[in-house]
Amino acid sequence: MAKALVVGGGGREHALAWKLAQSDRINTVFVAPGNAGTAHENGVENIAIAANDVDQLCEFAQLERVNLTVIGPEGPLVEGIVDRFTEKGLRCLGPSGKAAQLEGSKSFAKDFLQRHNIPTAEHQVFSKSTSAFTWLESNEPPFVIKADGLAAGKGVIITHELKEAKQAITQILEEQRFGAAGNQVVIEQFLSGEEVSYICLVSGKEVLPLATSQDHKARDEGDQGPNTGGMGAYSPAPIVDTSLNQRILKQVIEPTVNGLASEGIPYTGFLYAGLMIGEDNVPRVLEFNCRLGDPETQPILMRLNSDLAILCDAVLDGHIADIDVTWDKRCSLGVVMASAGYPDHYDIGLPINGLDRPEADTIKVFHAGTNDRDGQVLTSGGRVLCVTALGSDIESARESVYSTIKTIHWPGSFWRADIGHRALARQKTEHK
Repeated sequence: MAKALVVGGGGREHALAWKLAQSDRINTVFVAPGNAGTAHENGVENIAIAANDVDQLCEFAQLERVNLTVIGPEGPLVEGIVDRFTEKGLRCLGPSGKAAQLEGSKSFAKDFLQRHNIPTAEHQVFSKSTSAFTWLESNEPPFVIKADGLAAGKGVIITHELKEAKQAITQILEEQRFGAAGNQVVIEQFLSGEEVSYICLVSGKEVLPLATSQDHKARDEGDQGPNTGGMGAYSPAPIVDTSLNQRILKQVIEPTVNGLASEGIPYTGFLYAGLMIGEDNVPRVLEFNCRLGDPETQPILMRLNSDLAILCDAVLDGHIADIDVTWDKRCSLGVVMASAGYPDHYDIGLPINGLDRPEADTIKVFHAGTNDRDGQVLTSGGRVLCVTALGSDIESARESVYSTIKTIHWPGSFWRADIGHRALARQKTEHK
């Protein structure tokens, strides 16, 4: 029997560890560093090593003879953790440091998209605010302002006025609000439409699409307020019908993996394309992530009937074309419970009540920002839990989630009450 290691401590990593622990191939799943949720999963064990401590992680994987490592967060991937593991002869799922630049540098990603004629918004890159201001003054808002590097999903600011745009540029380039991630800024044309998360497993030039999903990035209801790491998601995304699915594969995914291979940086692992689907039905790339999304992972893995360890091994062995993946026909929806002040400043160490209820097969509370102290689960981050449920349709999954959320409490907890609103609106339109 094999051992697996999941690197990271959020909701995505809880879902990965939970799913890997169900595999007949795996008898122990280690999670580094994990959270209070992974600490209580059967067959799962937390390891007190930080996700960015590559030396310690390598040493641990060698010592424990770990057969499969799956990297959750983007930071270690961009830093080249997969290269380090591979050098040591360890099987590690994820792209190389070079390939992870697709997420690590927005300017790299935009230039790559242009080189390979993949649909995306027009953009400009600046390292000085004066030249950025000059460009802004000769163009019309709205503008999308992005810190070039990694900013934990919070480095994107949508501005509707010139003054706002200049303020965002100043915060990123001058005040270094996102640290070194803001040494350069990317200004993009604003795209309108419906957003879709399209996630695949990639092995060189072979692609295995996962179930479609849709994320809710804005903090407040009605898709208002600041961008966050994600406030909820559901699967499948009704907008992605068979013809749009084919279009995404042909116009975005295949040219991306073929383009990377042609540039000598073949891609292995999860590839996430954040897409905007406009009225013309063209899928335009908003961003790439070089790993699974959070919170999309939670509803996607709730629907996965296949053995996740088999899928991961097939990617590393280079034969995913042979794999037949099966999905639960039901819908799933997850809602993030966050702490007051998120995505900016929030308190931690707050006791969470209501987690000791028995979980049904159709409902799962995935932990994100939690830890365990003397048997009491405490908050340790801004996004704290992702309550996820399966249902015959989006509406029934949503009802299960919100009725569960009512039973969980900590001071200052909040959540969006409208997760899935686009899918429900689409259903109503189609049934008219």
